[in-house]
Amino acid sequence: MKRIGKNMVERTSKFVLIVLGSICFMLILYQYVGPGMMNFGSPHRYLIQDDLDIFPTPDPHYVKKYYFPIRDLERSVDFEIKGEDVIVFLHIQKTGGTTFGRHLVQNVRLEVPCDCRPGQKKCTCYRPNRKETWLFSRFSTGWSCGLHADWTELTNCVPGVLNKKENTLKNPRKFYYITLLRDPVSRYLSEWRHVQRGATWKTSLHMCDGRTPTPDELPSCYEGTDWSGCSLQQFTDCPYNLANNRQVRMLADLSLVGCYNMSFIPEKKRAQVLLESAKKNLRDMAFFGLTEFQRKTQYLFERTFNLKFIRPFMQYNSTRAAGVDVDNDTILRIEELNDLDMQLYDYAKDLFQQRYQYKRQLERMEERIKNREERRLHRSNESPREETEEQGRLPTEDYMSQIIEKW
Repeated sequence: MKRIGKNMVERTSKFVLIVLGSICFMLILYQYVGPGMMNFGSPHRYLIQDDLDIFPTPDPHYVKKYYFPIRDLERSVDFEIKGEDVIVFLHIQKTGGTTFGRHLVQNVRLEVPCDCRPGQKKCTCYRPNRKETWLFSRFSTGWSCGLHADWTELTNCVPGVLNKKENTLKNPRKFYYITLLRDPVSRYLSEWRHVQRGATWKTSLHMCDGRTPTPDELPSCYEGTDWSGCSLQQFTDCPYNLANNRQVRMLADLSLVGCYNMSFIPEKKRAQVLLESAKKNLRDMAFFGLTEFQRKTQYLFERTFNLKFIRPFMQYNSTRAAGVDVDNDTILRIEELNDLDMQLYDYAKDLFQQRYQYKRQLERMEERIKNREERRLHRSNESPREETEEQGRLPTEDYMSQIIEKW
């Protein structure tokens, strides 16, 4: 009997452990899948952002570095997808632009979604009312203005390319330029690893003022077909490396400094003009995001264009750049080589954070006003009815008998 009782206790204990283990597993699974991604009530089985606020709360202790007027913080464009408006994505290498570009063609909730077919590099992104594109990007129109075309190339190329593609001279379109920026050191290391694996981007045109740069203006850092296997030391030692200050160069108006002609103006003057031009163009863009802040980037894009993403953006901090082990001296060397990019990123990060805080505060204020108006309307609807009920109420028999008894 004792043995039988002992076996029963052991079986019961095992059963309880199995049940508890299953419950713990389901709770862990729910934490990873339930709150962040799945919503079985929505048609796409994904989280609808109106149902849950997935965006970070603005840091109340954030200290502003730069002053920006309201016109630079307010970004809410009346994007007419059925009209003549076009979003132009300026894709800077190694800033997370490939992921963001896929979001634009695969993850935006549209009346007529982009047609992305397996095996094809490009998607068809037509307007709901006619077969014309509303998006100019790598995954919609391809590298129509050259591989990783910069601001100088895109602004001079996009209108003509779209007219040619659509075989018509359109009314003046409204172009909304967007881009992504990334921490300069991480971006530089990521580009080095990419080049080390054999990437060259040597088919980029670098068009400026109607021509491409000469070999003397833009010498190559390597001989042969590519620079695969190059060390970080070799990468940083090349004075012609376009990875240096790439973000400033690709956002600035190169016509202001004689394009790639380094003798056009003194070096210090050239650097200052490029930096100020990049800041101005970035500030005037309809939208820019930061790779290090995916959810905030999603939030600002949605509020700028009044377009919603189906799935929330994910923050991936485990990148190839993060896996590179470099010492402090090397980091300082990279920061020195990318001094203009460091200044631009500092400026962009502050503008980005201020725009996010401004938009969140504005939404909260609008929500409070809306709730106040709803409460006021509710009270105004309730008051007349209560008065009517009071006036129309007649004494009942029980009530009259109670009064008589008291007397």
